Amino acid sequence: MFDSIDDWLIIAVVAGILFYGSSKIPQLAHSLGRSVGEFKKGRLEVDREIKAEQAGQAPASAQPTGPSH
Repeated sequence: MFDSIDDWLIIAVVAGILFYGSSKIPQLAHSLGRSVGEFKKGRLEVDREIKAEQAGQAPASAQPTGPSH
């Protein structure tokens, strides 16, 4: 009966309206959107830090690390 994701999405929306009321749904959607935006911003920041760290280590790793004779 509930084979597709669309069926479950409809059930989730109806349940949300029943539990939270129609006036709270826009507030919840706004909060969810802000949370997703903050998560994406944090992920991009971590990606930039990793790339910067890798770029800084790349020339150093090309140099020999052992004792020179």
